[in-house]
Amino acid sequence: MKLRSHFVFSVGLLTLVTSFIVSSFYFSLLVSSFISVLGNSVIDKLGHREVLTRHGQVPVRTPLTHTLPRSVFWGLIASIPVIILLSLLYGIVFNAEIFTALIGGILVGPSHMLLDVFTERGIYVKRNGKWRRFALAHFSYDNPLVNGLAILLGIIMLFTALYLHNYHYYNYYF
Repeated sequence: MKLRSHFVFSVGLLTLVTSFIVSSFYFSLLVSSFISVLGNSVIDKLGHREVLTRHGQVPVRTPLTHTLPRSVFWGLIASIPVIILLSLLYGIVFNAEIFTALIGGILVGPSHMLLDVFTERGIYVKRNGKWRRFALAHFSYDNPLVNGLAILLGIIMLFTALYLHNYHYYNYYF
């Protein structure tokens, strides 16, 4: 998938999940956006290497970041700056704001893997002690329909999170 598809899908997913933790939709959206950009960028930058083929330089995924357990690790690593910033703003005490960033860090990697598993090269799984590629649908990474669907799903999740916040607010106060 294209990086922008990962960004929008992850922002939608993280905002939807973290909207159950904090009461502010905008705080959830802001934290989710930072973690989505940081986490997906780290996974893509560290997890691709250039291979020379007859068609030129081609980016190839590596098992360094494109496995499910390692994606969780890299997502958590990428969320550390956000967690540090929130702990400076809200205090070192473990609170809902820091928990929001922690949950976002845990989920950003698997959301990246969820989209990549549908591409032609897929993700890596360990079978018989060796890394093997696993793909479900074998779509091209730049397929506009599949990337558009991922972006649309991210937007739908964002609107769902917004609706849940507004619904909770109006039912709670009125």
